[in-house]
Amino acid sequence: MNKQYEELQVQEGVYIPEPAIKYPEDNPFERTLFPKKIKDIDFDEHYPYLDDSRKYKFNLLWAFYIVLHIFLRLKVSIQMGLRIRGRAILKQYKNELKPGAITICNHVYRLDCPCVMFAVKANHHMRVPMFAPNFRTKDGFFMRLAGGVPIPDSTTNMSALKKFNEAFDEFNRRGWWFHIFPEACRWDMYKPLRPFQKGAFTMSYKYNKPILPCVITFRKRKGIYRLFGPKKLPLLTITIGEPILPDTTQPRKLEVERLRTQAHEQMVKMAGITHNPWPAAMD
Repeated sequence: MNKQYEELQVQEGVYIPEPAIKYPEDNPFERTLFPKKIKDIDFDEHYPYLDDSRKYKFNLLWAFYIVLHIFLRLKVSIQMGLRIRGRAILKQYKNELKPGAITICNHVYRLDCPCVMFAVKANHHMRVPMFAPNFRTKDGFFMRLAGGVPIPDSTTNMSALKKFNEAFDEFNRRGWWFHIFPEACRWDMYKPLRPFQKGAFTMSYKYNKPILPCVITFRKRKGIYRLFGPKKLPLLTITIGEPILPDTTQPRKLEVERLRTQAHEQMVKMAGITHNPWPAAMD
């Protein structure tokens, strides 16, 4: 048994699925998935981080309304039994969210980004910073059409990072929403919440955008859903939490830490966890 699972404590009735893989125990940001590279793409200063071309806009629209809202919605509804809770939050905080927000979520399922988009009723203008090498895989085309923007390697190309930041400055100016996985990489069907990296909360402070926490939890597969997936594969519920507003009158470093800690603590409670084995941060 994974040592974090041995320390994990949850509220009565909260379902803990069987571990899908042998999860790392010491490094919460260690990647467990390595998709095969099938094409070469340079994520340099010439990459279209902001793409206003007619071709991209056309492809984005058909992918959003046909691939995402028909095929993927059917998949997560039928195969994963997706349930959405907390949508009243969107109405309750309509004014605060109107200028745009940053959704965050635990990264536990291949299609968890579309799940978040369905939950918050995102439009095709949501942008998602993503691990750049994944755009070189078979999923890269659809990742880009789901609003994905590759994060360039800041250690090798500062010019590319500047273009990436300028693109998000413009997305923010247009009032678009962002989605970020603060756990950085995906661990399938992992119950504990891992530590959060700073990116989402730095953006929240920079752009004065609220953080809208979402949490994916699990249910035992039963009933008709046993026809559409293995018994060990859990069903999914995504819950929307109350937004966390940045205070830009405070020093940036302190406020980013406050946002990160508050978001982690809030999401731990939303997940029905009474003792989480990972801290909010490990940097």
